[in-house]
Formats: sequence, C-alpha cells, structure tokens
Amino acid sequence: MEPDKPFWETTALDRMNREEWESLCDGCGKCCLHKLEDEETGEIAYTNVACRLLDHETIRCRHYADRLRFVPDCTILTADTVRSYGWLPATCAYRLLAEGKPLYDWHPLISGSKESVHAAGISVKGKTVSERDAGDLHDHITAVE
Repeated sequence: MEPDKPFWETTALDRMNREEWESLCDGCGKCCLHKLEDEETGEIAYTNVACRLLDHETIRCRHYADRLRFVPDCTILTADTVRSYGWLPATCAYRLLAEGKPLYDWHPLISGSKESVHAAGISVKGKTVSERDAGDLHDHITAVE
C-alpha cells in the first residue's frame, strides 16, 4: 500500500482550501521585491528593493490580511493568475505546482521549518533595501531571482 501523499501532490491549486493555499508560500519574499518591466520588450528586471510592508527580519508582510489598503497594486496570487505571472521565481511553490513540478527539500512543508528557506539561501533575508530608502529603482537592479 502506498503511503498517504501530501495535499500539494494530490490537490489541484484551484481545489485547495485557504489554509492549504497559504501554506504553499515558502516565505522567500521575492514576490515582495519591486520589478521593472521594459515596455517595449516585456523583459523583467529584478531589484533588491522591498515593499514597505515587508518585515526585513521575518521576511513576511507586516499587514498581509489588509495589504491592499496600504499597497493597492499589491499582486493577489490565485490559482487562476499564477500562470500569468512570469516573474514568479522558479523556486516558487505556486509556480512549481502549476508547472507540475515538485517542491524543493528546503520548502517549509517538506522540511518542517519556516527557517529552512533562509538557511538554504533562497530567501531575500539580508539582501534587501526598503523602498523608503532606495531612491531610483534603476540603481537597484540585481539578479535576486
């Protein structure tokens, strides 16, 4: 008899409940970094400038449940939109599952620790500048992804 598989291997993204969906976030913080898009080519340039709501210690949103009140253009990721955000990091669980790929061993759902994403060097912890201090985003283009 095959052992029980975890929910992310058996449940489609659009069938996950809120708790399952939210637990997919590995806490890397990359989606909270500002990106610049070339209007002519569509190419995305990644920066190390974090949204003002990102807590630089925990790499979590300070006002997640109410973030749209503070940042109206914050991206809301859903099962319907995940495939349309080509800027999502290749390590993002939502992107991986949408592409039929497995989660990495450092993902908190696998490792059992929220710190594993930081220990693996995947997160932006210690690599960001606050948008309040950054100035011109073009001065902060980096290869964070």
